[in-house]
Amino acid sequence: MQTLSLTGANGVSDIYIETGLLDRAGAVLSDIFTPSRIHIVTDSTVAPLYLARLEQQLSLPVSHTVIPAGEEHKRLCTVETIYHDMLSAGMTRKDLVIALGGGVVGDITGFAAATFLRGVSLCQIPTTLLAQVDSSVGGKTGVDLPEGKNLVGAFYQPRLVLIDPGVLSTLPEATFADGMAEVVKYGYIANRDILDMVAHPDYRYRIEEIITECVKIKRDVVAIDEHDTGLRMILNFGHTIGHAAEKLGGYTDLTHGQAVAIGMAAAMRLSALMGNADLTAPLLSLLAHIGLPSALPYDREEIFRALLSDKKKFGGTVNFILVREPGRAEITPIDAEALHTYILKL
Repeated sequence: MQTLSLTGANGVSDIYIETGLLDRAGAVLSDIFTPSRIHIVTDSTVAPLYLARLEQQLSLPVSHTVIPAGEEHKRLCTVETIYHDMLSAGMTRKDLVIALGGGVVGDITGFAAATFLRGVSLCQIPTTLLAQVDSSVGGKTGVDLPEGKNLVGAFYQPRLVLIDPGVLSTLPEATFADGMAEVVKYGYIANRDILDMVAHPDYRYRIEEIITECVKIKRDVVAIDEHDTGLRMILNFGHTIGHAAEKLGGYTDLTHGQAVAIGMAAAMRLSALMGNADLTAPLLSLLAHIGLPSALPYDREEIFRALLSDKKKFGGTVNFILVREPGRAEITPIDAEALHTYILKL
């Protein structure tokens, strides 16, 4: 079992990675937590697969909330439902909340845990590749508003993250590919060996190693910049235009991974327009190998207007992550007017 740790503002996060870990989750939880009860939040897709499998391992009183699956339900009204369920169950600040699911469940549950009674202990058990390599680690929580993604949230580190690559066997092909967008991101910003592993025709047989390498990068970046004011912005490669595309699609036309893939391709093209080396072709080839899109499906003027509401805009500039070579990226502020010109040419 791979064991990593991350020290954040609200304590230490332990991160365990091992195939088959879900079936030992109860024993691991009892070694770390001493709550009087546990509340599990999951969604309508994951609940039939894993909720009972987890609950039967727990000797304490257990309650749960099953939210509708999908990004369109990542809203404050969903968080309020979780609050009411936890209150009805008699949850206190000494108790434990578990997020069992993908990125949406993890983000919503993390925000609920951070704000319920001003903070209760949190465990993340991610069940999608996207959540395992990215969103379950690092303490970013939040919900969407009509104006944009994750505009309401908090930085709140989980005390424990349990990653079981074995559960990925139940993922639909499209959902697995969705998570691979974040894997590709990590390869381009920090570790080109990940790209070499993914380029292999049978890359899935090394998925536990790939997950571990991605989590190490996330852990190291967050340890330096927990609150996303400097280095952590490098994790946004592909997300600036990606988030704009998600917004234009009403958070239903594109999955997060599809949007990130499109955003990475657009960022590569934009970098080339700015006079940097054109690394677009190898990225497009890798995305096609995985089964991810790369073409920007929306009007460029609409993309520009949508990204201006993104959190990565500071005054008159927008921070873009530009890849200088595979495995090395830089945070590059671009003047909004200049960016407008570049985006119209994408």
